[in-house]
Amino acid sequence: MKNYVNSGATITLAAAAAAIKSGEGVLSGAMFGVAQHDAASGEEVTVVRFGQFELAKVSAQAWTLGAKLYWDGTANLVTTVVSGNTLIGCAGAVAANPSATGVVILDGAVR
Repeated sequence: MKNYVNSGATITLAAAAAAIKSGEGVLSGAMFGVAQHDAASGEEVTVVRFGQFELAKVSAQAWTLGAKLYWDGTANLVTTVVSGNTLIGCAGAVAANPSATGVVILDGAVR
């Protein structure tokens, strides 16, 4: 195949207006991933679009296994709230209320 570019599991893009830390969620348009490394504003950062990650969540929410999860770009947290947020995947494990983090399965889909 001469038209193959890559698997799409990672993508490199410019960091937004704020610095990005390794392991943080990154939303670019309709595409979500987790930063592989730190990047200052405007620098390139590689994000991983597939896999399971422990990410910061809305503490006051309980998650069930397989629950749909969304990225709240204002709070930079994973949430179960649909309105105004971007679907990023599903819960890879039960998460208690309260808890600061939860396991998220990213499927790499663009929403």
